[in-house]
Amino acid sequence: MRHRRQGRQLSRTAEHRRALLRNLVTELFRHERIETTEAKAKEARRLAERLITFAKRGDLHARRQVDRYMMSREVTRKLFSTIAPWYAEREGGYTRIIKSRHRLGDGGEMAFLELVKSEEQMAADRKAREAAAAAKAEAKEAK
Repeated sequence: MRHRRQGRQLSRTAEHRRALLRNLVTELFRHERIETTEAKAKEARRLAERLITFAKRGDLHARRQVDRYMMSREVTRKLFSTIAPWYAEREGGYTRIIKSRHRLGDGGEMAFLELVKSEEQMAADRKAREAAAAAKAEAKEAK
């Protein structure tokens, strides 16, 4: 019996589950939004929020603890330099889970796990995407 055992097993061994969650959290910070199953998203959310809290502290020990868990040093740098300042005055709730669809192969419930952003950040991202699309269209017309 699993009385008082926290966390989902996700039908994996402990080593496989740890590797899976490390990869999910690393890719979440790299891309700021990932699509995965709902159960995996809920587990990855716990770890992502803990790592963002470490990054908000910003000291050397916190950086080493985060770096020990992440799969890439460049993502650790992004977390400390870019992502953590977004949440400087926020006391938690750094991620959101949005249910999306049922997977065709097995009917698994899929969800998006994404970092919460302010309205200003979303507007800036939108402008950057529009500028990139306009530059791509101009390059295509120039050919």
